Amino acid sequence: MSEIILYAVGSLGVLALLSAVILYLVAQKFKVYEDPRIDDVEAVLPSANCGGCGYAGCRAFADAIVKAGSMEGFKCPVGGNDVMQQVGKVLGLEAQILEPQIAVVRCNGSTANSPGKVKYEGISNCAAAASLFSGEGGCSFGCLGLGDCVAACDFDAIHINPATMLPEVTNNCVACNACVVACPKDIIELRNVGKKELRIFVACVNEDKGAVAKKNCEVACIGCSLCFKACPHDAITMKNNRAYIDYEKCKLCRKCEPVCPTNAIHEINFPLKKLKKTAETSDASSPKKEEAKSAPTSVTNAVPASPETAENKSNNQE
Repeated sequence: MSEIILYAVGSLGVLALLSAVILYLVAQKFKVYEDPRIDDVEAVLPSANCGGCGYAGCRAFADAIVKAGSMEGFKCPVGGNDVMQQVGKVLGLEAQILEPQIAVVRCNGSTANSPGKVKYEGISNCAAAASLFSGEGGCSFGCLGLGDCVAACDFDAIHINPATMLPEVTNNCVACNACVVACPKDIIELRNVGKKELRIFVACVNEDKGAVAKKNCEVACIGCSLCFKACPHDAITMKNNRAYIDYEKCKLCRKCEPVCPTNAIHEINFPLKKLKKTAETSDASSPKKEEAKSAPTSVTNAVPASPETAENKSNNQE
């Protein structure tokens, strides 16, 4: 009985030893070398795993940039230039300084500007609603206001304004691109934050002809090309009945906004100097001031002197 137990234990021991040797040989054969710098790069990344860099997460981003051996085309929107400079130090490369960006909503079809013509009752999801109807206001290009962009944002940077039913972006935005991807209408775009956070863009993506676009939304771009003609920097292009402002060419001269007949061009964070000058001009041309300017300095319609006054005057002369 004891011999059987010894044979069994010995057989199992030999089998275990052979299995260990085989596993070791297989592991060495198929061993995958991983650059230790991947861990170092991942350590300096913000661990947001938002996908804004274009990769599945921070680990995938670190692996890709180490294997590429170059920082060109790589950016971490959450960490910004500071994090990319730290990545550059780890890899011994020079990081490219990029302009910070922010999401902008290129639609102003609020409930006031684009009153509802129908009432949507269905799945509270933009992706689903986009396949079912063209929007309550009739614009098939405008925001549906059901909040897919809000659900996609991990940084609490975008919210639906209950008064306008349009998304609004806050300074929490890190330009991760999640809201851009989530929007089925493609109305959200990443643009440079701009010097002193000044931005100008056309808040409309409608491609209908002018009359149709204006019928569905009071502030729609009607493709009149007035802004295109007014821009001295070739920053505005016309395509598919709508204007687009290239933020890289735009010099913020503000010559396009006053000529827009529908107020489709938005100016963000600009001072109100233009409004003040306009008010002063309107005051100067008001009827009261015109009357004051045209009023004579001497009395022309004098009342005729009475006979008694004339007689007294002649006596005094004598």
